[in-house]
Amino acid sequence: MKTSGALSRISHMKLLTTLALVLVLCLMAVVLPVAAQAENDEESIPYIGLSPSTGVPGTDVRVTGGNFTPDEWVAIYYYLNGGRIRVAEVQANVDDGAISVTFEVPDSFRGSHTILAEESAAVFAHATFGVRSGLTVSPEEGRVGDTVTVIGRGYGQNETGIRLYFGGQRVLEEVIIEADADGSWSEIFQIPRSTSGIRTIDTVPPANVPTVFTVVPGIRIDRSSGSPGESIVMMGGGFTANERNISILFDGEAVVTGFRSDDRGYWEEAFEVPEMAAGAYDMTAEGDRTSQAEVGELTFEIRPSIVLSPDEGHVGMNVTATGRGFAANAQITIFYEDEVSANVTTDEKGTFELTFAVPESRHGDREVTAKDAEDNETEVPAIFAMEEDPPPIPELISPTDEDRVGFARKVRPAFEWEEVFDLSGVYYSLQISTSANVTDEGFDDPYLTLEGLTGNYTLARDEALPHGTYYWIVQAVDGAENKSEWSDPESFRAGRLPLWAFIVIIVFAVLGAGGAFYFYHYRRTLYD
Repeated sequence: MKTSGALSRISHMKLLTTLALVLVLCLMAVVLPVAAQAENDEESIPYIGLSPSTGVPGTDVRVTGGNFTPDEWVAIYYYLNGGRIRVAEVQANVDDGAISVTFEVPDSFRGSHTILAEESAAVFAHATFGVRSGLTVSPEEGRVGDTVTVIGRGYGQNETGIRLYFGGQRVLEEVIIEADADGSWSEIFQIPRSTSGIRTIDTVPPANVPTVFTVVPGIRIDRSSGSPGESIVMMGGGFTANERNISILFDGEAVVTGFRSDDRGYWEEAFEVPEMAAGAYDMTAEGDRTSQAEVGELTFEIRPSIVLSPDEGHVGMNVTATGRGFAANAQITIFYEDEVSANVTTDEKGTFELTFAVPESRHGDREVTAKDAEDNETEVPAIFAMEEDPPPIPELISPTDEDRVGFARKVRPAFEWEEVFDLSGVYYSLQISTSANVTDEGFDDPYLTLEGLTGNYTLARDEALPHGTYYWIVQAVDGAENKSEWSDPESFRAGRLPLWAFIVIIVFAVLGAGGAFYFYHYRRTLYD
C-alpha cells in the first residue's frame, strides 16, 4: 500500500510539471509576437543624439538620428527663453531616413536646453544640450598695455557680481560685470604689467571653460613724433623678471643703457631725442634675455622745432632762433608773424642758429615759424612775448593857458610836448577839438586827429585852424602798439580877430587914409 501511494504522488508531480511547461509555452507563444511587434514599433520611432552633449555657446554640435521619413526635410530647433530658434535643416537619407547635421550653439544661459528635430507635428525627436560658461578673447596674443576684448557666454541669466582676472590679478577693479538675459557679456581691458608667457583669463565665480592669453615682449612710447632735444618716455613690458642690462636703441644707436626691469618684467625710461635731421627712424630695445627680434620696432618721426632766446622783450632787440629737426644742409626761411624775417642754412644734422632783430609788432604773443626748402616746417610755432607796458603820458608844453596864436585868418600853431622814452620806440597821436570832453579814445568830437608823429609838430597849410578856442591832447604809442593815456587837455585861441573884423578894420583904415589924403589935398588946393 505504501508503495502504491508513493507512485501516486510521483505521477501527480509529473502531471503538474507537464502542465506548467505547457503553460509557459502558451505564454511564450503570446508574449513573443507582442514583444517582437513592440520592438518593431520602437525601431520605427525617430531619434537623435548630440556630439558633444555639453559645451559653451558657440560650440559646433553634430546632430545624428534616424527613423525619419526617407527624403523628407527635418528642421533642428534650439529652445531658449520659452521660445525656439531654428538652427539647422537637413534632408533625411532616402534609404533609411537617417540624418546628420551640425549647428552652432547660440548665446544662451547656463543649464539644460532642448534640441528638437522635427519633420512634422507628428514626426519628431529631441535631446538635451548642457550649456556651460566659457570665455573667449581677441586677440589671443599681445604686449603689455594692449587692449583685449573678453566675451563671456553661458553664465547665469542676468547674473551679476562677475569679476575678471588676468593671471590671477584682478583687472577692471571698478567694474562689476553683469550678464544679459542670454547669460552673455563683453568687456575690454588693457594687459597689465606682466612677464612674457601664457596667462589664464578667468572670472569669479569661475568659468567652466576659462581661456588663456600669451604675453610677448614689447615697447611703447608716450608719443610717436618730436624734435631733437625733447624728452620722450619708452615703456617696456613682457621682459623677464628683474632682467638686467636693458638698452634703448634709436636708429641703431644706444641712447640709454644699463637699466633693469622690475619683478613683473616692466620698465620705463626717459631720454632726449638725438640731434638728427627730419625723417622717420626705428626705435627698439633689448636686454640680457630679451632680443630685439622679440621686442620688435617702433617708428619715431623727427619733426622741426624752433626755440627763441630770449623769448620775450621789446621791438628792436636781438633774438637768437635755434632750429632742430630740419632737412640736412637746407635753406631755411624764418617767418615773424607770417612775414619773412631772415634766411639761414642748416648743418648736416638739420640744425641752425640765427640772430635777428625783432620787428615792430603788436604787443602780446607773436608767432615765429621756420620752413626749409623741402617743405619741412614747424608745426608748433615759437612764441615771442612782446612787452605790454604802455609808455609814459606826455606832458604838454605849448600852447597852454589860453594862449593866443596868430592875429587873423587861419593859423598854424606849433605844438610842443615833453617827449617820453620806451624800449620799443615811441610815436605820438595829436588831437585838436573845440570841446574839452576827453574819453579813453580821445576827444568826443575831434576837429583834427594826427597819428604817427615822431615829435613836436607844426600844423601844415591844409591843417590850419580858423579863429576860435581850441583844446589839444597828446598820446604816446610805442612800437608794440601799447598806448599811454591821453594827456590832460590844454586850450588856446587861434587868431586875435575873426576874419570879418580884420577885413572891416582894413576897409575903415583904407577909407580913413583916403579921406585924410583927400582932405589934405583939397585944403592945399584951396590955399594955393
